[in-house]
Amino acid sequence: MKLLLCHNHYQQKGGEDQVFAAESALLESRGHQVVRHTIHNDEVAGLPLLRLAIRTVWSSSSYRTLRELIRRERPDVVHFYNTFPLLSPSVYYAARAEGRPVVQSLHNYRLMCANASFFRSGRVCEDCLGKFLPLDGLIHRCYRGSRAATLAVTAMLVAHRLLRTWSKLVDIYLAGVTDFSREKFIKGGIPAAKLVLKPNFVFPDPGTGTGKGGYALFIGRLVHEKGVTVLLDAWRQVGGRMPLKIIGDGPMAGDVSKAAEGGGISWLGSKPLPEVQALLKDASFLVFPSIWYEALPRTIVDSFAVGTPVLASDIGAMSRLVADGRTGRRFRSGDANDLAEKALWMAGHPKELAAMRTAAREEYDLKYTAEGNYGFLMDAYQRAIREHPA
Repeated sequence: MKLLLCHNHYQQKGGEDQVFAAESALLESRGHQVVRHTIHNDEVAGLPLLRLAIRTVWSSSSYRTLRELIRRERPDVVHFYNTFPLLSPSVYYAARAEGRPVVQSLHNYRLMCANASFFRSGRVCEDCLGKFLPLDGLIHRCYRGSRAATLAVTAMLVAHRLLRTWSKLVDIYLAGVTDFSREKFIKGGIPAAKLVLKPNFVFPDPGTGTGKGGYALFIGRLVHEKGVTVLLDAWRQVGGRMPLKIIGDGPMAGDVSKAAEGGGISWLGSKPLPEVQALLKDASFLVFPSIWYEALPRTIVDSFAVGTPVLASDIGAMSRLVADGRTGRRFRSGDANDLAEKALWMAGHPKELAAMRTAAREEYDLKYTAEGNYGFLMDAYQRAIREHPA
């Protein structure tokens, strides 16, 4: 099968970029011909605000480029990952004009929330969910704290709801999410009949670790919504009783650096994937303290793959992903005291932690292997071909 995979890369590399790379490599390893079409958000800096706003709603250049690429390559399916903001929804129309089936991956809530996260002013917010005209996002400047930038995103959402782009131009949605997120997508207007749940995966298989390092590990962007404030508050209580290593960078780097001066915390900055996997293998457990819903966090899947249990906040996707007492523990979202208590429990129960390591890897083998995900992808592509309008 010949496949055209399209992705708008983020300025700061994240889970969606990793999924794009992993699925591309997986498909090629199974003998498929993969054509990649990518664009990078670094280009945003050079665009005037008005031009960027127009391009977010409809990019004529992306439309022309994609039509030409499809004519030249003649793929069986066009699979989109992130299209925001530079590719824009115009690419769906380019694929339809050339008679190609369309698959769209969903890894966040962009199609129903201006900032894609259902998170505002330090708390979960669903004010725009299910509303045709999401004015709350505009009022609160939800995208990057800018009313002008939020207006561009809102205009994109409303215009393509009016055009019925999301329901008419996409044949299959592949949602790398949990049932929790699926419910949000459907309430937000994604046709349930077109929505297929497909877990994320790790490729190639990194193999299991031993947890010999005797430390807890955090991996992620250093931002408030990732629960960094809660994490640092909790470790003021935990201290050296369970050392914490932090991998990542972001706006809260200064807070993390200061906390590391007090002992018990080591800030490692950003690390390449092989080093991250090695540290994850040696960790006693992963700490995942996000205070927003998430979708299907790639970091948790990575942790299960190497057999490392997860201590996660009990909110959104995490409440469905981590089985309390089996593949890890859960704590009350935003509650530093409860996080500290659960972290010390895990540190003090090596026998139970060893059983969780086995269960975490079993969870990976059951749900998150490359082979299982390859079957999901093929089923989605074949279904998109069958259901694409003649």
